[in-house]
Amino acid sequence: MERLIWLNGQLLPASAAKVSVYDHGVLYGDGIFEGLRQYHGRVFKIEAHLRRFCDSARAIRLPLVYTAAEISAAIDQTLAANQMNEGYVRLVATRGRNDLGISPAGATESGVFIIAETMRMYPAEMYRDGMAIITASTVRTAPNAVSPRIKSLNYLNNILAKFEALDAGVPEAVMLNHLGNVAECTADNIFIVRRGVLATPGEDAGILAGITRGVVLELARGAGLPVVETNLTRFDLYVADECFLTGTGAEIIPVTSIDQRAIGTGKPGPVTGQLIEAFHREVRQQG
Repeated sequence: MERLIWLNGQLLPASAAKVSVYDHGVLYGDGIFEGLRQYHGRVFKIEAHLRRFCDSARAIRLPLVYTAAEISAAIDQTLAANQMNEGYVRLVATRGRNDLGISPAGATESGVFIIAETMRMYPAEMYRDGMAIITASTVRTAPNAVSPRIKSLNYLNNILAKFEALDAGVPEAVMLNHLGNVAECTADNIFIVRRGVLATPGEDAGILAGITRGVVLELARGAGLPVVETNLTRFDLYVADECFLTGTGAEIIPVTSIDQRAIGTGKPGPVTGQLIEAFHREVRQQG
């Protein structure tokens, strides 16, 4: 059955869901998005995702024509129409159709669409055995240029860093910030464990503060694990006892090698395993 896409209030077959070539989201990346996960028929942390979505819209002066409650209902409608109980949701808003030129003045009302799909970010064996990653030469956009808290359609530097990873034969790359400190990966936040302490770059490192990242921090603190949000360098990654990535699509995935250096024993560590189990319990309980 062809997927149904929610587009500006209508459910349309994927082949019929169209965005204008004059839409400024297409022409200039002028828009925002969110990725959400559905578990056991419920969308996980939907309030947090919609809050970030609306905040991103306000930050770029994008007037949404739907309220958060209406978007939430549209997500439910899209999942139900596609008969999904477990899946991934992509929510997008663009500036809308306008003349050529970057000026946002005169744009039509923003276009909103919702895609519901099945998705697994990485192969199952990587969740069991861990993954190798590299550090990329492409850096994150400086936070004093565009705030990393805006989840915008401008992902070109992440895409270029992803090319570096693929060229190296690995699925992910760590991106450094403008100061040379660790920021995040192309699509995931990064954590390390060193001498029993869980550490991750803070928001001032130029990261997108992921929803899954926040859940992991809460779970770790609730379990009594020492947690710090601090500046990390490549050296900190290389000497870590454990490393893992977090994201809506990735969930929690162990990293066992960075730049051809084994992390810890070269196998997923106990703290990573503990947090994966805690995360799976969380999604079963909360949805």
